[in-house]
Amino acid sequence: MLDQATVILVMGVSGCGKSSVATELVAKIGGRLIEGDAFHPPENIARMAAGQPLDDAMRGPWLDRIASEITALQKAEGSPIVVACSALKRAYRDRLRSAAPTMRVLCLVGSEDVLRQRLETREGHFMKADLLASQLATLEVPEPDEGATVIDIDQPIDAIIDRFLEESADWSR
Repeated sequence: MLDQATVILVMGVSGCGKSSVATELVAKIGGRLIEGDAFHPPENIARMAAGQPLDDAMRGPWLDRIASEITALQKAEGSPIVVACSALKRAYRDRLRSAAPTMRVLCLVGSEDVLRQRLETREGHFMKADLLASQLATLEVPEPDEGATVIDIDQPIDAIIDRFLEESADWSR
């Protein structure tokens, strides 16, 4: 069951709908949204906009900023926190778990064709379709011990959220 101390990570490769799902999830359950893209330093954004993937060393400080924001909101708010962040590797998710050990994960997955189509038609975002292959190669789908729900994106956002909340009803703290 979701409670005030819940931290939910909505993760996946670019184009999977992290921000849209996270925004709708917050609208449905209340709480605060942390948009991971807002925590990238300008050099990371410039690199990705130029079609160059980030390496682990570049992602580390970004993940630490997000973890710090989780900690700050937990202290200040006491309401659910939903984080939209790619968190492609388990090590990245573990870095976020340092701030929220009981964090739940909603991993959005989809076919390369669907993801590419979304990226090619998306406007106003620094991440382009050129980096999809590197993101898919980096993606480590969460293991069962990570408290994760893996859901295919080829369905309406409401259906994704309803399934996630249905599965979360069995969570115990």
